Order: sequence, then C-alpha cells, then structure tokens
Amino acid sequence: MTERRPLSRINTETGINTETGINTETGINTETGINTETGINADTGTDAGHGIGIGIVLFDDVEELDAVGPWEVLTYWARHFPGDGVRVWTVARRREVRCAKGLTVLADHTPDDAPPATVLVHPGGAGTRPLMRDEDWLAWVREQRAHVPLMTSVCTGSLVYAAAGLLRDRPATTYWGALDELRAADPTVDVRSDDRFVDDGDVITSSGVSAGIDMALHLVLRLAGRERARAVRRGIQYDPEPPV
Repeated sequence: MTERRPLSRINTETGINTETGINTETGINTETGINTETGINADTGTDAGHGIGIGIVLFDDVEELDAVGPWEVLTYWARHFPGDGVRVWTVARRREVRCAKGLTVLADHTPDDAPPATVLVHPGGAGTRPLMRDEDWLAWVREQRAHVPLMTSVCTGSLVYAAAGLLRDRPATTYWGALDELRAADPTVDVRSDDRFVDDGDVITSSGVSAGIDMALHLVLRLAGRERARAVRRGIQYDPEPPV
C-alpha cells in the first residue's frame, strides 16, 4: 500500500507556510514580524530575546487619557502575557507631574535614569506647546530618535515631533483641532486629517485623546500579532463603536 504524502502547506507564490505564517525564504513570521532564526523583529529592529521596553513620556499639562489610554493597553499586555517580555514605564523631568485636568501622577523615571526603550510614546495636551519651544526637550527627543527603534505619539505629541524635525517629509496626524498647527510646525508633513493613526514604519502618530488606545492596540498587533492584540482589546473591554 502506497503511503499518502501530506499536502504541502507552502503557498508556492508567496513562499509562506499557511499553517505557521513563516516565510520559508526569509524566516520571518508574517504575523509578528520576528525572524525565527535571529529573533529580530523585522519591523522594529527589536531583539525578541531581550524583550520590549516601552517608555511613556509625562510632563505638566499632559492630557490624561493621552497617556493613561496607552498605559492601560500596554500594561495589560505586559501583565497578562509575561512571556512576551514587555516592560512599561513612565518618564518625566520631575517625578511629580500635574496633568491637564488636575490629576497628579508620579513618574517612574527621569530622562537621566530611564532604561533603554524599544518604543517611546509621547502624549499630547496643552503642555506640548511650551515643549515645542524648549530646545533642551527637543534635543532629548532627537536623541531618543537616534536610539529608539519605534517613536510614537498621541494627539499633539506629534507637534513636538514636528518641532524636533522627526516628521520631515512624512505622513502624520494629530488632534483634529491642531491640524493647522502641525502644518505650521513643519510644512513638509503630509497631514492626514481623517486618519485615526498613521503608521509610517519607525514613527507612528495618532489623532487625539482616545485615539491613543487604538494606536496602542496597533502597537500590540505589530509587535505580538493579531491574536494577542485581540486578547488585549477583550481584556480591557474596549468597544470602539461610540455610544452616542
């Protein structure tokens, strides 16, 4: 009796194993972006063996949900899926930060003692306007750009990135009420006024306030795959359909 050979699960056009999602030519998992041989994430340059470090920037008059929305998403991911090696922390010039609506929070680190980050999240709020004119802060942002594989922003955090020169000739978005400010900060920016967030590879910008939650879930999808992102979304019971 002739032994029946198993059907091939390799797509002959793409070279992708339809069962594992791994491209047989490159060794990259198409769902997670991680090279299965080297452990390097093809999208971010992250070494999967050393985990993912995410720093969320805080400053006086930061919009609360700009920072807390991504914090909720990313810390849920870190705590409920420890095998992914995710660490999340906050960083601010001073440990005590008073937010735009009056909430006072204590940052985990200052720029001097913050650990190296894989991802930086720069929220927005009224406090971004003075930061746009703060040369020391802009220099720090540029320094992060040189070392952090993936820079992200929420709301008017993108205005700071534009002032620092990070968005030159790139597509980007911001809070709907600050679109003209983004154009003025850097006329070369391709302003995407209708997008919830804009992923331009190593820089992701999101629109205002609650859009930071969407951007953070997109981060989970990019760094850990669709199923993980869906699990996190279910975990925080986020339903993007507005009730009113």
